[in-house]
Amino acid sequence: MAPRFSVVIPAYNEARLLPRLLDSLARARDAYGQADSIEIIVADNLSTDATAEIARAHACTVASVEKRVIGAVRNGGAAIARGEILCFVDADSQVHVSTFLAIDAALASGRYVGGATGATMERWSAGIALTYATLVPMVWITAMDTGVVFCRREDFQAIGGYDESRLVAEDVMFLVALRRLGRTRGQKLMRLRTSKVIGSTRKFDEFGDWHYFGLMWQGARHLLRRGDHTFTDRYWYKPRR
Repeated sequence: MAPRFSVVIPAYNEARLLPRLLDSLARARDAYGQADSIEIIVADNLSTDATAEIARAHACTVASVEKRVIGAVRNGGAAIARGEILCFVDADSQVHVSTFLAIDAALASGRYVGGATGATMERWSAGIALTYATLVPMVWITAMDTGVVFCRREDFQAIGGYDESRLVAEDVMFLVALRRLGRTRGQKLMRLRTSKVIGSTRKFDEFGDWHYFGLMWQGARHLLRRGDHTFTDRYWYKPRR
């Protein structure tokens, strides 16, 4: 029997934070009450630490992905997934205990093509709170959120998965494509606001609690200089961990 859910976790050198995510997934799986209905896939992106060993020790399936593009890592995990519903979550997150129950109920209604759980932060400060508040209106307007992103496997395949040509914002464009597909069937994106993940603040820990506002200008310059990967390498692809 194929599992109901496949959870895909993209991971690069996540030995420090991956265990707490896996522990939170175990609690959510227990709450769902059907352990065999949930498979967990760690898409290991050339890690040099114990990421893969930790995943296997927690009975996860490990998908080895060499291409250093986050969309390719997500797709690599999805390629071996057997579940009816695909879920994607970052390795530094912690999922809510009711995650699978909430996603199951949303998709069973037939009204939603997919969606996301949203996120709260593991710690707060003035800078983090203002950053969060800056992003909230866009979430309200677009109905596109972060956290655990989910959809049916056939719909993932129908939109071609994540765009591997994008170094960043592949998650946003994935939801755009999913929303477009849903509109052809009268379906919407769902925000599961009662089942938010706890998001890591390690980017704030590394770059400062107010760094996001300077980051916006750097990101805009990056978009105008398509061949220059200095910004993405420093912020996403060559992290100090």
